[in-house]
Amino acid sequence: MSIHLTDNVSAAARRDILDLDQKISSFRSGTMADEAFRKFRLTRGVYGQRQPGVQMIRIKLPYGRITADQLTRIADLSDRYATGNLHATTRQDIQLHFVKLADSPQLWADLEDAGITLKEACGNTVRNVTGSARAGIDPLEPFDISPYAFTIFDYFLRNPICQDMGRKFKISVSSSEKDSAYGFMHDVGLVPRLQDGQRGFKVMLGGGLGAQPFPAQTAFEFLPEEKVIPFIEGVIRVFDRYGERVKRHKARMKYLLNDIGLDELLRRVEAETLALRVQTLPVPEKLVYPATAGIDDLTPSGGAVPVSDNPAFNTWLRTNVFEQKQPGWYAVQLRVLLGDMSADTARALAQLVKQYAADDIRVTVNQGYLLRFIRPEHLLDLFTALDALGLADPGFDTTADITTCPGTDTCNLAISSSYGITRALETMMRDEFPDIVFNDDIKIKISGCMNGCGQHSVANIGYHGSSLKNGAYVLPALQVLLGGGFNGKGEGLIADKVIKIPSKRGPESLRTLLRDYETNGFDGEYYSDYYARQGKNYFYQLLKPIADLKTLVDSDYIDWDHTEQYVTEVGVGECASVLIDLVATTLTEAGEKLGWAREALADGRWADAIYHGYNTFITGAKAALMSRDIPTNTQHGIVSDFDKTFAGQADFHEAEGDFKTLVFGINRHEPTEDFARQFVAQAEAFLPGIQAYRESQLDLDGVPALQELSQAKDS
Repeated sequence: MSIHLTDNVSAAARRDILDLDQKISSFRSGTMADEAFRKFRLTRGVYGQRQPGVQMIRIKLPYGRITADQLTRIADLSDRYATGNLHATTRQDIQLHFVKLADSPQLWADLEDAGITLKEACGNTVRNVTGSARAGIDPLEPFDISPYAFTIFDYFLRNPICQDMGRKFKISVSSSEKDSAYGFMHDVGLVPRLQDGQRGFKVMLGGGLGAQPFPAQTAFEFLPEEKVIPFIEGVIRVFDRYGERVKRHKARMKYLLNDIGLDELLRRVEAETLALRVQTLPVPEKLVYPATAGIDDLTPSGGAVPVSDNPAFNTWLRTNVFEQKQPGWYAVQLRVLLGDMSADTARALAQLVKQYAADDIRVTVNQGYLLRFIRPEHLLDLFTALDALGLADPGFDTTADITTCPGTDTCNLAISSSYGITRALETMMRDEFPDIVFNDDIKIKISGCMNGCGQHSVANIGYHGSSLKNGAYVLPALQVLLGGGFNGKGEGLIADKVIKIPSKRGPESLRTLLRDYETNGFDGEYYSDYYARQGKNYFYQLLKPIADLKTLVDSDYIDWDHTEQYVTEVGVGECASVLIDLVATTLTEAGEKLGWAREALADGRWADAIYHGYNTFITGAKAALMSRDIPTNTQHGIVSDFDKTFAGQADFHEAEGDFKTLVFGINRHEPTEDFARQFVAQAEAFLPGIQAYRESQLDLDGVPALQELSQAKDS
């Protein structure tokens, strides 16, 4: 079908959308392999679901910012193409589910018309740059990090250095030392600081969750603001070159840092300095979108917060509202169960924003929403309107406000229900611990599997979906994790796995933990400090009776939100493999990258042309090595092995060391026009030699057997 593209859609986005539409046609006609298409669509925000034949669309919202009209557009598109639901994620994205593949190009075009992108929302790319939702209004912030988060997003979007990494790369920017964007669990985490009046950031590297979580290491206590983005570019270039690409479970940046150490990583980053697109990059203080849009007069009204005898309003006021750093203005935080909001509710919320707040909504990292620049005299009216929409539940970002992923409702990788146990836990706390809405120390986070989309490893109390065997039977289970999150010193901690319990006993486990803390915790003692004081074995013994399989009942074999007996059904996920001619496919990729290099030259984008040329060398050399069954785990290894293996062969380099010197020469030159043209010309001369070598090999050996490809991994 033809795609309707308005004048609001940029040339780059227009090309991406039409390319997606063309690739869908190629995939359906059988001319594009399933795995190659999977890799392609993931970087366009189109993600497979547990249910066959439909997709999840991940909408990328830098630092969670969205306008009222954009929220309305997403709601309208959810009604038109999805289920009428908007799911807010822990990375401040919004996801739509059950979208037909054929509809995804037009859906994307309609989003781009409103200034919203899907580009690089999934796949092995720089994912959405998250930022503290309070940025710009946070009473504790040294300065507004919003422009920095946006500029980081914009700089790396479609940047050649991060289009084909071994794994995804995540960046967060917190607004204060509280690190509310969880920088300690990111590949790069930034915390703003002032030093002698100069703006800069504490920089953390190599954090990550998943099956083996790592806390980030501090690279700099203070890095001047203009050096931050060039430094991140250097880190990504090093990760791209030296990071693992074959063993998925070892392919994140945290493992590279763990293998070579911080000092060596920083040395390699420094070696990239000359080749960077820019050496410094000052960030404009003003946002692309004004933070106070929709507010005609920023003068405080002088009004007062209404006095009410409504206990619901007063509780909401205490837990969901705070005064901004701008005196006389207030922010309202919306607690959203499961992060799910209906399209009708979203449209109604957008109208309330236009009536009462600035046109600057922030999706929060705990799956809620934040409204800003509200006059105090409007708070009661806004509460009443929000309450009518079901958006005035108290206890935002407290123990009562559980963060969760969709789990087995839609995700291929999930093992057990996340939504069901979340509802059960929140109901139990509301009924048995009504004052828990005032506790903002203990954070509970739930994931449907060990991958950690619900961030269970950085929770004070975390759960992730699992299963247990009891004789010949299998039952849904929860792995209990304790002691993560922030302690009393403000340090970010990774939780310990303590014990695995039947899923249906989740409420009993949480009840036991909360009552134990009430009884034995010191006044003012953070839960993670309490856990550290008591020790892991104390909690193992505390929960051990709940894990006893001798006391199972029939309902323990049925997962939450289900009526049938539980069966472990982990889908093929976004890491399924396919049988193809690997060498031919890799050579095709090399040709595509050379084409991109030529386009960048034509556009005068010298740094981009050089990196596309570099990737042409890498991919061509990889194809040649694969034809000889030589491992291609890292780009550095590919260059080294090709240099050694093919030295002296016709059409290739004469002596060992020549190819290495040529390809790695990119970090010994500034990205000038002369060097870009020279380097791309060398790549153009190199690729035909690889293709000729492959043809001669086929003439001698015949058509190769098909091999398994598994490259488009995602989670």
